[in-house]
Amino acid sequence: MTGEKRSTVSKIISYQLLVIVILATGFTLICGKYFGISAFLGGIAAFIPNLYFALKINKSVGQEARKIVNSFYAGESGKLLLTAALFVMIFQVPNIQILPLLAVYIAALSVFWFALLLR
Repeated sequence: MTGEKRSTVSKIISYQLLVIVILATGFTLICGKYFGISAFLGGIAAFIPNLYFALKINKSVGQEARKIVNSFYAGESGKLLLTAALFVMIFQVPNIQILPLLAVYIAALSVFWFALLLR
C-alpha cells in the first residue's frame, strides 16, 4: 500500500497466506513431502478464489449500489468456478493426501470467519 493503512481485506488475505505457509511447512516437516504439497495445494484452493473475489469487489468501491451488487455476484460466481477448477486440477496431482488438503483448505477459509468474529 502507499502509506495508507492496509484494508481489512488485505490483512485477511495476508493472514490466509501466512496460515497456509505455516501449516504446509508443518505438514512437510512432520509428515513428509506429499503431505506438505497436499496441504499447500489445499490452501491455494482457498486463497486464489478469495483473492479473485477481493480484487473483483475492490474494483467496485465508490460505484452505485447496483454495480456493487453485480460485482458481488460476479465475484462470488467466479470464486465458486475457480474453486471447482482448482480442485479438479489438484486431484490430478499424483500422491495427493486428502486430510492435509482439506485441513488447510478449511483453515484458510476459517481465517475470514475468525477475522469477522474478532472485529
